[in-house]
Amino acid sequence: MDSASPTLAMPYEEMPQQKQAATLGMWAFLSTEILFFGVMFVAYIVYRTIFPEAFALASHHTIVLYGTVNTAILLTSSLTMALAVHAAKEGNNKLVVRFIAITILFALAFLVIKGFEYHDDLDEHLWPGPHFKPELPHASQIFWILYWIMTGVHAVHVTVGVGVMSFIARMAAKRKYSPEYHTPVEMTGLYWHFVDIIWIFLYPLLYLINRYSA
Repeated sequence: MDSASPTLAMPYEEMPQQKQAATLGMWAFLSTEILFFGVMFVAYIVYRTIFPEAFALASHHTIVLYGTVNTAILLTSSLTMALAVHAAKEGNNKLVVRFIAITILFALAFLVIKGFEYHDDLDEHLWPGPHFKPELPHASQIFWILYWIMTGVHAVHVTVGVGVMSFIARMAAKRKYSPEYHTPVEMTGLYWHFVDIIWIFLYPLLYLINRYSA
């Protein structure tokens, strides 16, 4: 088991106090992110209620295989991230590096698959505008506007996660974490689980609802 010295920053007097402050700060940040995505979810619900047929037809053109594979990838990455947090609590920095590296690979795989999906969407003229797929009703463009915004913003969050996890892995390689000090790994885990949960909502909304109906 690796050893590391606890890092107590100003103005905290003890490690538990510092951890509580970091946890509160992360949950406050995630709350703002929930509000941010919540606005998009509300917009989706409102417009889907107004244009149910157009949304149903539009959703038939999402590529469910890509969405399903990416869902499996993110769910697995949540497991490896949780294992990294557990290893950090035990002070095993080598395992932290390994599990975070695996999580990063899953995240990159998600982005690559998303890139292929975006390419296919563009080939099918599913980008809203004058060249939008003519077979679909005009109101279907609202679905695709929301699709590009919601999945694009989520992809940005995945990219940010890759950067943060890379930094955490680098610190773990320097044996910075111990049973007494592993808060950065836990906070990164909270962020990554949030990213995964957002996708769990996006997946059925964009790929599954009305998939097998008219």
